[in-house]
Amino acid sequence: MNLHNKVIAVTGAGQGLGRAMAVYLASKGARLAIIDLDESHMAETLRQVEAAGSTGRSYVCNVAKEDQVEATFAAISADLGGLHGLVNNAGILRDGLMVKVKDGEVTKMSLAQWQSVIDVNLTGVFLCGREAAVQMIKGGEGGCIINISSISRAGNMGQSNYSAAKAGVASMAVVWAKELARYGIRANAIAPGFIATEMTASMKPEALEKMTAGIPAKRMGVPDEIAHAVSFLLENDYMSGRVVEVDGGLRL
Repeated sequence: MNLHNKVIAVTGAGQGLGRAMAVYLASKGARLAIIDLDESHMAETLRQVEAAGSTGRSYVCNVAKEDQVEATFAAISADLGGLHGLVNNAGILRDGLMVKVKDGEVTKMSLAQWQSVIDVNLTGVFLCGREAAVQMIKGGEGGCIINISSISRAGNMGQSNYSAAKAGVASMAVVWAKELARYGIRANAIAPGFIATEMTASMKPEALEKMTAGIPAKRMGVPDEIAHAVSFLLENDYMSGRVVEVDGGLRL
C-alpha cells in the first residue's frame, strides 16, 4: 500500500504510541482519522499531524461501545472518502494479582477489574476491526488492519486481564487475515516490548533501571520504532497473518 493520500484510522491516538503512529504515518502522506476519548489530546495530535504535512479529523469514541464504533467508522468513510487502514491501539491497564494473601487475608482481582480491560482491549479491538472491515469492503479498495498486542501476550505476572486480551488480539489478526483475504484486506499484529511513553515516565527510576537491565538491547524502545513497524506492515502487501515482535530481544 502506498500511504500517500490513504485514510488510516488510529484508535487511542490522543497520546503515547497512538499519537506517534499517527504523526509518523502523516509524514508518509497518509490522512488520519484520530480516535480517542479526550478531545484536547486529539487536538494536539491533529496539530502534530498537520505539522508533519498531512491532514486528519478527530472522532470521540468509546471503542467498547458498539453503537459508537459503528457510527464512528461510518462517519470516517463519509468524511474522508473511504478507509484503507486501521491501527487498533486503544487500551487500558488494571493490573493486579488474580489472588493475593496478605496478613492471612485473601484478596481477589475483581470481576470489574477483569472486565474493564477485556471490554476495551479485546472487545474494542473486535468491534473496530469489524467495522473497519465493513467500510473497506464497501470501498472496494482492500486495506490493512493492525492490532497492537504486547509482549505480555505470553503471560505476565499481575496481568491476567491484560495478557489474556493481548493474546486474543494477536490471534484475531491471524483469523482476520484468513477470513478477509478474499476482499483484499490484510491483518497483522505488533507485540511491543517495553516502550518509553508517558506511562513509563511516571515509574520510579529504580524500577525503570531494573526493567531495562533485562532487555538484551539494554534500553526501552521509543514510540517511533513501533510507528515504523506499523508503516512497514501497512506498506508491504505480502505481509498478512503475522505477529511482529518489537521488543529489543526480550522474551517474557
